[in-house]
Amino acid sequence: MNKFITTIKNIFSIEELRGRILNTLLFITFFRLGSYIVLPGVDATKLAQKGDGGLLGLLNMFSGGAFNNASIFALGIMPYISASIAIQLLTIALPYFQKMQKDGESGRKKLNQITRVLTIFVTAAQGFTYLQVTIPSEAIMVDPWFFRLYSVVILVSGTMFCMWLGEKITDKGIGNGISMLIMIGIVSRFPGALFQEAGSRGMSGALLFIAEVVALFFVVMGAVMVTQAVRRIPVQYAKQVVGNKVSLGGERQYIPLKLNAAGVMPIIFAQALMFIPGLVAQSFADKSETAQSIAQAFGDFTTWQYNLLFAVLIIVFTFFYTAISINPTQISDDMKRGGGFVPGVKPGEATSNFIADILDRITLPGAFMLAVIAILPAIASLFGITRSFSSFFGGTSLLILVGVVLDTLQQIESYLLMRKYEGLMQSGRVKGRTEVLAQ
Repeated sequence: MNKFITTIKNIFSIEELRGRILNTLLFITFFRLGSYIVLPGVDATKLAQKGDGGLLGLLNMFSGGAFNNASIFALGIMPYISASIAIQLLTIALPYFQKMQKDGESGRKKLNQITRVLTIFVTAAQGFTYLQVTIPSEAIMVDPWFFRLYSVVILVSGTMFCMWLGEKITDKGIGNGISMLIMIGIVSRFPGALFQEAGSRGMSGALLFIAEVVALFFVVMGAVMVTQAVRRIPVQYAKQVVGNKVSLGGERQYIPLKLNAAGVMPIIFAQALMFIPGLVAQSFADKSETAQSIAQAFGDFTTWQYNLLFAVLIIVFTFFYTAISINPTQISDDMKRGGGFVPGVKPGEATSNFIADILDRITLPGAFMLAVIAILPAIASLFGITRSFSSFFGGTSLLILVGVVLDTLQQIESYLLMRKYEGLMQSGRVKGRTEVLAQ
């Protein structure tokens, strides 16, 4: 405890770090206040609340409840994330975007500008759909078409403001701003979910509630292990002699291949597709009992059919996203140009095949672990845990929380280590977050 208090004192004794933390708290406050400002012309008492399951529940979780509240920040930064994913895929598929990606700082600025413009169009499209589907007509107190017209403008402005807040947190605060806003939206729901679960258990179920909290702790530790697990490939760099001097080289570095290189993207992609089977079956429910049973099975995220398909999609998307994110051939070529080699493996194609084989071997268990984490909320619900509280036992919310917290701790420790303070851990650093990638 004394070590923890000392660490907190060290953090706030650094002027720059103290300022960044206070700036982050200020920006987060603006974000949370905006999530409670309802769109003009909406009667908030007549809004229909969406459940915690499905794609709408996922959007509401990321926005910290602003989606259900018909807030000016109802769409949050999800349109920006969608636009970023689209641009990322285009950099893989189209040479024009590939060239911009390789142009350094100027190319990065162009890609960011294209992403911002695309975000406006994505937000406008999603905003119009959101107003049509989510807000009931009885909750609208003005002319419906006039309401949709100005509300789309407000939603676009709200998303762009959230994007600006995220960029300001990255520049003036601590941690990645976009990820931080998502994490805050998720964390804001935890106290309410915890009190709801405690209230449902009552005094007679206090022991069971404590057991649930302990189980949650171990689930979080397991998610940390999956997130931090890294397979390190040793890389040796040959010494280079120029004249009478020996240039840098000869040292051994490592290529860190993460067990879960895809992060939360496979879960997000799979979650976005899980409504399709139920939607298709629902259209034939009147003509077939089989279709009706399929619609019922995929309308409940706790059924074994739903979770089996969900897990399979996550495994498939994990391999897909890892394949487009990590290019063994490019890594091998970069090593060869830099005079590096893997001990015992020939440079070039042999090195590329060696890295690809290791990547395949670690991706399979990583994909299965990610699938298990994704279906844990459904398993927790089957044991009688409320849906709001069970969502923290796994899935996208848990992985985002773990990833953002670890990245933020790593940044804080970087400031501490630069000033020769001990870090937040006894070892002085958050392991697994600052590995050196061989060039």
